[in-house]
Amino acid sequence: MAGDQRSDAGTAKDVGSAASDRDLARMESQVKAVGETQDTARVLDHQAERALCRKFDYRLLPILAVMYLFNALDKGNIGNAQTDGLSEDLNFKKNQYNLLLSIFFVPYVVFAPPIAMLGKRFSPARVLPILMFCFGSFTLLSASATNFSGLFALRWFLGMSESAFFPLVIYYQTTFYRRGELARRLAIFYAASNIANAFSGLLAFGVFHIKNTSLPGWRYLFLIEGTCTVLFSIFAYWYLPRSAAEARFLNEEEKALAFHRIQVDSSSVVNEKFRLCEALSILKHPTTYVFLGIETCLGVPLQGVSLFMPQIVARLGYSTVKTNLYTVAPNVTGAVMLLALAFSSDAVRLRSPFIVLGFLFTFAGFMIYASIDDVQAQIQLAYYATFMMTWGTSAPSVLLSTWYNNNVAHEGRRVLLTSIGVPLANLMGLVSSNVFRAQDKPKYMPALVTVAAFGASGALLAGLLGSYMWFDNKRRDRKAGVKVDARDVPTERLRDGPATSEFRWFL
Repeated sequence: MAGDQRSDAGTAKDVGSAASDRDLARMESQVKAVGETQDTARVLDHQAERALCRKFDYRLLPILAVMYLFNALDKGNIGNAQTDGLSEDLNFKKNQYNLLLSIFFVPYVVFAPPIAMLGKRFSPARVLPILMFCFGSFTLLSASATNFSGLFALRWFLGMSESAFFPLVIYYQTTFYRRGELARRLAIFYAASNIANAFSGLLAFGVFHIKNTSLPGWRYLFLIEGTCTVLFSIFAYWYLPRSAAEARFLNEEEKALAFHRIQVDSSSVVNEKFRLCEALSILKHPTTYVFLGIETCLGVPLQGVSLFMPQIVARLGYSTVKTNLYTVAPNVTGAVMLLALAFSSDAVRLRSPFIVLGFLFTFAGFMIYASIDDVQAQIQLAYYATFMMTWGTSAPSVLLSTWYNNNVAHEGRRVLLTSIGVPLANLMGLVSSNVFRAQDKPKYMPALVTVAAFGASGALLAGLLGSYMWFDNKRRDRKAGVKVDARDVPTERLRDGPATSEFRWFL
């Protein structure tokens, strides 16, 4: 009987335990359902997301694009000034113009990481306009230069103030957009660089027509561009929001949605405090050095086209004024190609194939131009080659930055890698500015072959890295026993990068 009582008690206990388990399971299910409902409202409400992205697009992209347009104008206007007699007016000696171009890139690389860290600490929305005010001021002062030494010093400070601009803009946009939304937004922003090169040619065309004045045209060029830059920087400081949470144009629901989007598909921790030791761990990853190698290969053609397009077009035999005018069309089509490749890349969520294609455009453009002996006899083909040059330099610059930002969820590591990679590409201006030598003009054969070789190397490295990532994703899928796409893993679980078993490369 006692045994029956124990049995009954045990049965009652089991029944009670089972009931308790059922209640617990039901409660967990209800909690999960509530969580899923909230997540669905925040993440899976595509209409709300599209509306939010449109607000960011209308409010942020035009301002950032204009800021970068002035950034590119102030950096590259020296090429236009050179076609209007800058070297003669300031009595430059042999190779001093090339030295003037080269010195820009030394502070550009040295100061980019520390200024980018300050940008992370105090918000890009505050640091970017300050940088813009500085490089606009140095452009203004360039109009007053009377000798090589003065312009040399101003180019140093111009490089310092522009150093972290592009890396900070990239990081700033990653705090508003998902990984799969980033390339086309960066492309719209970066297209301003191509438009700047085109607009610079148009502006130079107009300014160099100014007659009956005591000032040479190149001084007017610096005055106009520098003044516009300074004025716009003041407006940008007042206008740009520090973050989505502080954006005056968003309501509370939209701010919550913006935070959650970045938490699940951009940053492992949103608005994480910058810690240098944690950020430096990005240098332990082998793929970091491949990315930097691709940036190096990109930098030579990118800077070669930016700095020497007027000289390349001048070989076609046009006057100084027409040479600047004929640089417009290649740069405009470069912007169009950039947008086409970036939008296609976001649509299929692939980066590496489009980067390879861009490098191949570069290689083909420079090799075609180099292979033409009599430009006057084949002027249409030679001019077409300049179009291919701009197609190939525009797209990889944006897609490469997007590619490694897509694969780094930690905000500190992301801003550090970008602040090293982008200036490294610009440092290659040292190569570009020294391979386009005066003694090699008008054909510049050594320069053309060198730039083409860097284009081919960039295509090879990007192809190899993309293949490695594809095979590594397959290996991880086999090990996990399930196929996982990069977009399926929330970035909040990817803080440790490839060391995490859930990690998948964004190809």
